[in-house]
Amino acid sequence: MTPNTKTNTRLGQGNWQYQPVPDWPQIPKDINFVEAIGVTVAQDDRVFVFNRGNPAVLIFQPDGQFLSAWGDDVFVRPHGITAAQNGTLYLTDDLGHRVAQFTLDGQHLRNIGPAGDPSKTGVTGFDYRSISSAGPYNLPTNVAVAADGHLFIADGYGNACIHHFDADGNLILTWGAPGDAAGQFNVPHGICIDSRDRVLVADRENSRILIFDREGTLMQTWTDVVRPCQVFTGTDNTIFVAELGNQNGRFPWQQRPPQPTGGRVSIFDSDGTLLSRWGGGLDARRSDGFYAGHDISVDSKGSVYVGEVAVTAATAAGEDATGLPTLRKFVRV
Repeated sequence: MTPNTKTNTRLGQGNWQYQPVPDWPQIPKDINFVEAIGVTVAQDDRVFVFNRGNPAVLIFQPDGQFLSAWGDDVFVRPHGITAAQNGTLYLTDDLGHRVAQFTLDGQHLRNIGPAGDPSKTGVTGFDYRSISSAGPYNLPTNVAVAADGHLFIADGYGNACIHHFDADGNLILTWGAPGDAAGQFNVPHGICIDSRDRVLVADRENSRILIFDREGTLMQTWTDVVRPCQVFTGTDNTIFVAELGNQNGRFPWQQRPPQPTGGRVSIFDSDGTLLSRWGGGLDARRSDGFYAGHDISVDSKGSVYVGEVAVTAATAAGEDATGLPTLRKFVRV
């Protein structure tokens, strides 16, 4: 099979079906590609991948052709990447306790809020059970950019908050607290703004998506997900979710359930009705399988890109990461 040709496999249901693209992308041998911890699509459909190796940011054409890379030794540990409508990128560095804005070609523009000094949440390692909420940041995870340039930042691993900044980088509001009650978080990991100007938060360890207005008032809760890592708002008011599942990527105190759910992709309408889903099985090397789905983005043609934290998760579990997928493309059919 030649690279970047679609298979006959169809994934998903109804009007939301997809074909996997094998051998995507084409990564030069001299690139230290570890895993696609994050993936985002710019306005021109170029695909920007946040890599936990060097260089940290890899850029591809939609057909998988490698274009360029930047970001050697710029980040302590890459985590989230978001393309803004103004042609810039926002990147989260979790262990660097930093959210930064860059041009598409890698020029650092500014940090949003404090950088490098973790807020005092009392966290022990990444143990969300030991934290109290605080201001920015302690191991931040992802950024959502509203149409007016305001930023909503999930402060996810070492905190339990969402931070709202205006377009100039001034902190407007922080909301959230640790727990599993309404409006509380156990690892608010992913975040997006939908076409109705609602803030959707992937509350990962509570296995739910919480939907807020911009003032932090809880509007809805969706529970038909298993450890969601990221949410992305697509066309037609659709919401795409990358689910980690509970087979892999667990914290040390979490036991694998007797009948685990593998990583998967789910697509919902704006009211939370499931439109399509694939994955969930336990063989990540299948074309419809995921080891540890971590990020998701969609281009102008409806193709879905999924980044997986496969190497980090497998290494932590003492498993062999050889051949595990970490960056996937699915074309809508």
